[in-house]
Amino acid sequence: MPEPVKKAVSAFAKKPKTQEAAEGSTVVFEAETEKPDAKVKWQCNSKDIASGNKYVITADGNKHSLTITAIAKEDANVYAVIAGGSKVKFELKVASKPESPAEAPADGPGESTVEPEKSPAAPTEDQPAAPAQDAPPAEDGQPPDTRQDLTGLFTERPQSGEVTVGENITFVAKVNAESLLKKPTIKWFKGKWMDLASKSGKHLQLKESYDRNTKVHTFEMHIIAAKPNFAGAYRCEVSSRDKFDSCNFDLTVHESCAVEGFDIRAAFRRTSEAGKKRSGPQTSSTDGKEDSGELDFSTLLKKSSSFLKSSNRAVQTSSEPDVDVWEILHHAPASEYQKIAFQYGITDLRGMLKRLKKMKKEEKKSEAFLRKLDPAYQVTKGHKIKLAVEVANPDVEVKWLKNGQELHPTGSKYIFESVGNMRYLTINHCSLADDAAYCCVVGEEKCTTELFVKEPPVLIVKNLEDQMVMKGERVELECEVSEEGANVKWEKDGVELTRDESFKYRFKKDGCKHVLIINEATKEDCGHYKVKTNGGESMAELLVQEKDLEVYQSIADLTVKAKDQALFKCEVSDENVRGTWYKNGVEVKSDARINITHIGRIHKLTIDDVKPEDEGDYTFVPDGHAFNLSAKLNFLEVKIDYVPRQDPPKIHLDCMGRTAESTIVVVAGNKLRLDVPITGDPAPTVVWTKGEKASSVKPHGEEAGGPTSSWTLNDGEVVTEGDGRVHVETTKGHCIFTIEGAERQDEGVYSVVVRNPAGEDTADINVKVVDVPDPPQAVKILSVGEDSCVVQWDPPLFDGGQPIIGYVLERKKKKSYRWMRLNFDPYPETTYEAKRMIEGVAYEMRVYAVNGIGMSRHSPASQPFVPVAPTSEPIGLSVEDISDTSISLKWRPPERIGSAELEGYGVEYCKEGTDEWTPAIQGLTDRTSLVVRGLTTGDKLQFRVRAFNMAGPSAPTTLAQPVTIREIMQRPKIWLPRNLRQTLIKKVGDTVNIVIPFQGKPRPKVTWSKDGEPLNPTFASVRNSEVDTILFIRKTDRKHSGKYDLQVQIENVEDTASVILQVVDLPGPPQALKIMDVWGFNVALEWKPPKDNGNCEISGYTIQKADKKTMEWFTVYEQYRRTNCVASDLIMGNEYIFRVFAINLVGLSQEPCTTKDCAYIQKTGIAYKPPNHKEHDFSEAPKFTHPLVNRSVIAGYNATLSCSVRGIPKPKVTWYKNKMDISNEAKYRMLSKQGVLTLEIRKPCLFDGGVYMCKAVNASGEDTVECKLEVRPQIAKEEKK
Repeated sequence: MPEPVKKAVSAFAKKPKTQEAAEGSTVVFEAETEKPDAKVKWQCNSKDIASGNKYVITADGNKHSLTITAIAKEDANVYAVIAGGSKVKFELKVASKPESPAEAPADGPGESTVEPEKSPAAPTEDQPAAPAQDAPPAEDGQPPDTRQDLTGLFTERPQSGEVTVGENITFVAKVNAESLLKKPTIKWFKGKWMDLASKSGKHLQLKESYDRNTKVHTFEMHIIAAKPNFAGAYRCEVSSRDKFDSCNFDLTVHESCAVEGFDIRAAFRRTSEAGKKRSGPQTSSTDGKEDSGELDFSTLLKKSSSFLKSSNRAVQTSSEPDVDVWEILHHAPASEYQKIAFQYGITDLRGMLKRLKKMKKEEKKSEAFLRKLDPAYQVTKGHKIKLAVEVANPDVEVKWLKNGQELHPTGSKYIFESVGNMRYLTINHCSLADDAAYCCVVGEEKCTTELFVKEPPVLIVKNLEDQMVMKGERVELECEVSEEGANVKWEKDGVELTRDESFKYRFKKDGCKHVLIINEATKEDCGHYKVKTNGGESMAELLVQEKDLEVYQSIADLTVKAKDQALFKCEVSDENVRGTWYKNGVEVKSDARINITHIGRIHKLTIDDVKPEDEGDYTFVPDGHAFNLSAKLNFLEVKIDYVPRQDPPKIHLDCMGRTAESTIVVVAGNKLRLDVPITGDPAPTVVWTKGEKASSVKPHGEEAGGPTSSWTLNDGEVVTEGDGRVHVETTKGHCIFTIEGAERQDEGVYSVVVRNPAGEDTADINVKVVDVPDPPQAVKILSVGEDSCVVQWDPPLFDGGQPIIGYVLERKKKKSYRWMRLNFDPYPETTYEAKRMIEGVAYEMRVYAVNGIGMSRHSPASQPFVPVAPTSEPIGLSVEDISDTSISLKWRPPERIGSAELEGYGVEYCKEGTDEWTPAIQGLTDRTSLVVRGLTTGDKLQFRVRAFNMAGPSAPTTLAQPVTIREIMQRPKIWLPRNLRQTLIKKVGDTVNIVIPFQGKPRPKVTWSKDGEPLNPTFASVRNSEVDTILFIRKTDRKHSGKYDLQVQIENVEDTASVILQVVDLPGPPQALKIMDVWGFNVALEWKPPKDNGNCEISGYTIQKADKKTMEWFTVYEQYRRTNCVASDLIMGNEYIFRVFAINLVGLSQEPCTTKDCAYIQKTGIAYKPPNHKEHDFSEAPKFTHPLVNRSVIAGYNATLSCSVRGIPKPKVTWYKNKMDISNEAKYRMLSKQGVLTLEIRKPCLFDGGVYMCKAVNASGEDTVECKLEVRPQIAKEEKK
């Protein structure tokens, strides 16, 4: 997953704007930087500008300006101002001086024409197609408003534009983000559905920018080298959370053509209609600027003889009569289209031809295709798509074409299928090569479609890593993306990197790897580098550090005689490094004897005519580096000593004693050299002692007759010529004590004793060894933020003998091995806030201590930490319930949680008028609701909730006002569920679980009763809570049927509700089944309804017959509603018995009712003589067997009216409302099934009440039945208090 990216911060608080000025005038561009000491550089066409006669550059604090004087045509260029890593471009447009009206050519009497300059409204390469904000002001000072009415999120909408083939155009949309909680997201579409984000490339670029001062997001769509097929309708959509806005605009692409003998400048005119619509009254231009209005290029396509030029160049009318161009194009051949376009001034010929072609297609109906291909399809790269077409002839052969070339089944790429009338083309593993036009051909007819292959977003698989390099080194920032050949964009501090003329940046592609190469890194290359794809982005920081200076040749000790020359010489690695020479800590200045030179890497100090006062320690300190080179200059004086032979020894020192001023300081690792001048005759013996006086130490070598040197290392023990680090040298007049590579244990008081027969002398020398300090201790992270952390550490245990100047900090990503330095100047405190980190990425920190000697080793790394920001505050805090001692709160999670997990919520409260917040619970809760208990009745409390994550608590959200802890009286109210408002039907043995919610405070008293009697707990179980009551019957019986009443009571206020329970069972068998008559092949049966109907209505009967021989039962009728029937089509010679089952809501009765007698179907003779009798008339007038019932229903819920009718022949049924026929009204639905008539009224309103009548009519008569329908209004639910 790509790393989250921080937003680049501009170095400018105010940016220069593009300006337009007349020739000969002066223009001033102003800019303001965020920091007052920022270095600003001005450029013209990417070349630096120096202050002079033409350009005047001024700087006052953070305000900078560029003044261009005596503007000429060649000054119309692109300028830029650079500060740090930010670069802002702007333009200077130079307007020509207006020509004299007397010199303007006249086309007619009283007519004059002024040629306008290039209009800023014309779409160009670097200019948006929407010219609203750049239109020149009118003479009256009111700028023409060429924008659309702005509603929604847009402050500036993209405008329709025109462009010639091969030219560029830019569409601009602006969104004000002041009222938005989240950065707006924009999408560009062509047509209705084609997302242009996947089409970015050579011809299309999408850009966005943000102005922090105005808080306006600017979105741009650049179309480069426009093609004819770019023309069409476009749409821009912007959204931010729950807000959305969109606008449509068109792009017209003109073919590049010229009309012979026609001045092209005359086509750049503005219509008066546009001026009236957008800028009010028309004005003329006298200062070289154009009139306001819309540009009209249609003149290029019209004959010049068809127009008359008016005095204000804004009105041109055609003298040709009105003609129907559609009719002309409809009947003209294709070869005449171009000619007609020129003749009648058609500016969008391509669009008209597309519409004309669509009109022609609509006229002709396809005979070969039943269903054609859709106009276009879209598929993601690598997926498959199936194109389907339905043909009229199932046996016809079809051909598939791609860009006019026939496709053949090759491998698994293309699969052709034929299933009935359907023909399928399946394209597997779609690639960009499959983005083409496809055609299905059947005989002479064909249908076409266009397939768009959408590239999946390119993801960054391997992120960039932070780097720290030395100045001049090569830098390679490498990332890896998910797809080879993908396009990426590199940015530095928000500015896009390109291949400029200096070839500073090189971009390398190697498969999925993309590398940004900087050959020689400089300090200016420090910053944040970002790589972007259409599916993600990654950022890394580059730090460039100066190289450590290496010493190729150090300066050496010198011993010179009087009048000789002393030459100190050293060589360092960097020839650009300068340095300073010191003598005994005092800077050496050049004079007649002293010469200081610096040639390349060699630094020299030359002293001519050496004098005794030149003797001392000389030091070379390179600028900007924390080390020095030192050597000693010894002056050798030749003289004749006439002192007596017996001269007592004498030590000549100016630093004797143990005061701070007399202490000799040496850096650990350097050479300690103590040069003590001594005198005495004969030559004295020298004894060095560390730690105590050496006066009692006897010299060695006296017996040998020559001087010897020795020194005491510890506790007075004399060591002659000690370990390899210690060297003692005695010359005439000097005693030199040297320790190579001084260490900390070498620090102390050194005593030197000189003896000869004439006496002795003693001196103490205090030596202090200083070193780099120990590493800092206990590095820990105190807190973290969204992109920062606060780190704290303890000072080092040993400061190296020098005060700590400050500390240097480094950080690295946990998974990386590169440490990045955060500060180059020592930081004096032990708490530091590190910034510019990436949220959600684990980091480690370490610290170095710095004193006057140098930098310590690094401290141990801190524990890994992740920069995260606290969440946003929880939202929607409200009181859900309240009582005398508790309160129930609820809220919603924060809108922004960030990369760290939400640990929970903390709830606090305080009394009104105090600031002491008390936690409501110990710890945190992970729920978004809480009941706070144990509160004092009557207290007025304020509550707040904060969300906690790794970064700590968020900002609190509080209630709008304090809450008084007191239970509020609430009237009891029963909320009877809708399904319980009608009879509840259950079968015997079922479980009944009735849940009825209610409200009321304090807790109401709940009472159940059945049929007016209190409910026995053994009869049914009742469970009550604060908000509902439950009636539970584990196993129902017929006795549980009845009316259950619920009463909810608080003091003397109550509410009641009723529930009707009907427990149903199987019916009993019918009674008294008899065979009433037998004739021919028919038997007439009759019976009586059962005694027990199962506690519900009998819905019908099932009649069965059985041959007495086989006793196999066969059903004669099912769901038969009458209590008599005729069994027909019986077989003669057989003897039958019959049985009947009763049916209700539960099912068939368990036992049937069987006939006691048998019905025998007699055989008849071979010659059948039908009896002569009058045919029976079965006709019967309609009669309603079940009338309509008056009903009362609730408005908004479907209602039905039912009745049953009989009659032979089947009567015609008509429904009336208030004696008006309603058969043809859509609100009503009439149903008729087996004589049962039903009228369904869909969602009746109050006006549907009235008298409904059902009328049945046949040839034998008619019958009517009616009822009244009452529609009651809905009762609104009481809102919760």
